[in-house]
Amino acid sequence: MKITYFGHSCFGIETAHHRLLFDPFISPNILANAIDKDLIEADYIFISHGHEDHVADAEYLAKRTGATVVANYEIYSWLQGKGVEKGHPMNTGGKWTFEFGQVQMVAAMHSSSLPDGSYGGSANGFVIQLGGKTFYFAGDTALFSDMKFIGEEYDIDFAFLPIGSNFTMDIYDACRAAHFVNTKQVIGMHYDTFPYIVIDKEAVQRTAETSNIELHLLPIGGSLSL
Repeated sequence: MKITYFGHSCFGIETAHHRLLFDPFISPNILANAIDKDLIEADYIFISHGHEDHVADAEYLAKRTGATVVANYEIYSWLQGKGVEKGHPMNTGGKWTFEFGQVQMVAAMHSSSLPDGSYGGSANGFVIQLGGKTFYFAGDTALFSDMKFIGEEYDIDFAFLPIGSNFTMDIYDACRAAHFVNTKQVIGMHYDTFPYIVIDKEAVQRTAETSNIELHLLPIGGSLSL
């Protein structure tokens, strides 16, 4: 499984047969100006919540690639209104088996509104079974105790967790979240994009090591195989 970082909370995941994209925010992200979004391909686009830094390129990429957008009902409907034809609405707690495997939409503790100010529904994360792996994409969230239920129900191989603080968890809470979901493999996200969420990468890595967490901080455009 190849994981590619496109900046902020946007990741592509590629297996031999499927391509998934998460929270597409590329064009407005000055840190990702080396990324050509016209080279990004996707079969499915997952959106955790409605804030612009997670949906900015969703309409464009969905139309260009023909990907199916998986999001809560409010975001699904908003994109339908913009002419996105392929979508799959979900809501918190729901599960669905796609051609690549099972997805459960899980809770996230965060706000959500769409770029035009309309209601974005609940913020969410995803637990996804793909290519023999099970992973947790937390979206933007605070630490909350119900994450323990994910660890009880699933064998999580790795987790995408926000670490930038201010708007989401910091590294300390992200390490606790990793323990809650019973994984030692964490891919950091939602950091450095804005002044409020700039991190000290060396300090963050030391904190993760102290917590017995292997933290991956990918360069934008960089890839990892897990």
